[in-house]
Amino acid sequence: MARFIDRLGPQGMRLALELVINCVLPLLIYDRVAPGSGDVVALMASSVPPMLWAIVEFIRRRQLDAVSVMVLAGIALSLLAMIGSGSARFLQLRENLVTALIGLVFLGSVVIRRPVIYYLARAGIARSSPAEAAEFEALRDQPYFRRAMTVMTLTWGVGLLLSTAVACVLVFSVSIHDYLIVQPVVGYGTMGLLVLWTLAYRRTLQKRVDRPLYDNGRPD
Repeated sequence: MARFIDRLGPQGMRLALELVINCVLPLLIYDRVAPGSGDVVALMASSVPPMLWAIVEFIRRRQLDAVSVMVLAGIALSLLAMIGSGSARFLQLRENLVTALIGLVFLGSVVIRRPVIYYLARAGIARSSPAEAAEFEALRDQPYFRRAMTVMTLTWGVGLLLSTAVACVLVFSVSIHDYLIVQPVVGYGTMGLLVLWTLAYRRTLQKRVDRPLYDNGRPD
């Protein structure tokens, strides 16, 4: 067991802990609370660990940037999802509003020509290297760079909305117990695919940018 933990490393341990808190604990809490208190109370109780995890992560970061604002917005929307009455299904739908609204923010930022991916990437780079952040900002007016930020933002926005649509279909297609098993797979699967696509797209873009020949100041 100790050897397995060593192989995971810090990032692997953090991912494993996140999966336990956001996937395993909600299911266990729901199954335990639902028989005595009903589905609505059980769903509310099952959402406590993920919400606390988000709050702890925000406090740990101790920075108010674009990423932190999105985390806070997710916490606020999750709390709002618990307010008011309604069936368990309706509560599940309201919880999916978090992902849907974030997806709409991505698409809306493209409409106003302020692709949110740029601000998220800049925030991440600034935390690790202010010098690299300055170089990143210097690219913002380059046509190919703006196009890349727009494409990535559109892809993430559409991906998040599709994930929400699938989750909403699951709400009415499977039991709550099964939903708590399948929905994290859909959510984490979508995020994983989006991250892999982003890395591949970034590598492709970097190869084009590094080419010596340009046409009218733009990559071929």
